[in-house]
Amino acid sequence: MAAAEAGAVLVPVAGAEAAGAGPPCPEPARLARLPLARVKALVKADPDVSLASQEAVFVLARATELFVETIAKDAYVYAQQGKRKTLQRKDLDNAIEAIDEFAFLEGTLD
Repeated sequence: MAAAEAGAVLVPVAGAEAAGAGPPCPEPARLARLPLARVKALVKADPDVSLASQEAVFVLARATELFVETIAKDAYVYAQQGKRKTLQRKDLDNAIEAIDEFAFLEGTLD
């Protein structure tokens, strides 16, 4: 219960409400991997933001996770071309330069 109070979003386990549904399942998986309390603190650090609903914080956290996953996968392609398994800054630079979706990031790593 402490995880739920700390802002964690939990997925309900299918069939858990039925009595005798089988052996108890381990803790349900989280929908968001980023800590929602920290995301909310970052949102509230903006002086233009006075209120942020839990749903808005969750959507922002999930969108951030998907963005990081996408850019990491695209950068990993460049690491593989260099016969490496570890991402380096130049891989991110190459992905940002080559993919139009990341054009807004040009110059941010300088």
